[in-house]
Amino acid sequence: MPHFLKMGVILMAVGLIATAILAGIEGITRDPIAQTQRQELLNALAKVMPKGFDNAPEKDLVQLADKRINRQEKPVSFYRARKGQDPLAVAFMVSAPDGYSGNIDILMGVDAQGTVTGVQIVNHAETPGLGDKIVKTDWPKSFLGKTLKNAKWGVKKDGGEFDQFAGATITPRAVVGAVKRGLEYFAENHDKIFKTPTAESAQ
Repeated sequence: MPHFLKMGVILMAVGLIATAILAGIEGITRDPIAQTQRQELLNALAKVMPKGFDNAPEKDLVQLADKRINRQEKPVSFYRARKGQDPLAVAFMVSAPDGYSGNIDILMGVDAQGTVTGVQIVNHAETPGLGDKIVKTDWPKSFLGKTLKNAKWGVKKDGGEFDQFAGATITPRAVVGAVKRGLEYFAENHDKIFKTPTAESAQ
């Protein structure tokens, strides 16, 4: 066999072996990775949802799109918590595109009556020591129990009731605005959110 053909056969064999090894590793790690991701999602949902639901919110979801909750109108997953057949709460991501250093992604929980049950900042690039106080302090707890009607939606500098940070008003202003938009979307789409078939069955 000519030398160049022999090298080609060897390279092809090496490639096939490497592909088989990678496929085997992927098969071994697929389930543990999926389980880890599921647990991370469950932990996040537990932080913003009220207790008492008896369904699996990570499976009871619907995907909806609106520029108020995502400026690019990318589909957002709404994880629904129920007590029996009754809607209890929902958790979903809202994006604040007007943070000081870019997008701020916020996971918020809202009960069926439109009351905020939790807010978690899940992604941001705000300035350390200033804007990052949205995750370094208990500031997100100031949203607990708030509705569209019982709160002055704005930071205090703008006549609202939410604290801003010294030297970093832009960041809390962006978060307050995003949470308010999330509540507005929820109020206008309550039935769609809770009555639309799950994403799995809708496909």
